[in-house]
Amino acid sequence: MPSVIVPLAQGCEELEAVTIIDLLRRAGVSVVTVGLDSETVTASRGVRLLPDKTIDDVIDDEFDMIVLPGGLPGADNLNADPRIHTLLKRIRQQNGFTAAICAAPKVLATAGLLDGCTVTAYPGVLEAIELPGSKVSGAAVEIDAKVITSRGPGTAMDFALDLVEQLVGGEKREEVEKALVR
Repeated sequence: MPSVIVPLAQGCEELEAVTIIDLLRRAGVSVVTVGLDSETVTASRGVRLLPDKTIDDVIDDEFDMIVLPGGLPGADNLNADPRIHTLLKRIRQQNGFTAAICAAPKVLATAGLLDGCTVTAYPGVLEAIELPGSKVSGAAVEIDAKVITSRGPGTAMDFALDLVEQLVGGEKREEVEKALVR
């Protein structure tokens, strides 16, 4: 069973975080949510989220994918944490997936993981960042090899279903999507 880590930072976008976690778990994927510390996470709209563990508890564990929810200041809090950059780079080096939605693709950019990729993000987030050889498309979801990005809260379900497909295949995606009665 594939394993995914979803870091939850103070001020993250709750719609994105919960949608990602829920759909991956519906698909039978092992999802570990982690906080940057031991505190309950208060998301951007005041929803309180209780991570499964802290990042320090799993910093040396192996994962098939890391998914960064966006939102502000959540994405900035992820970007400011060197442990997130360490995890991103290690998962990439181990041929795992790196995924981010909304404002969080800027964390991938800061870590140097978007160079040469076609990506998307919340409008305006990536425009001030130099991305050598990259293209910012504005699409709902972009999949470029093992880098998956998405535009924002309104694209969270499509993003999560694409993550399911990348990890466990199209048949499982269809099964999960059908049960959602979309």
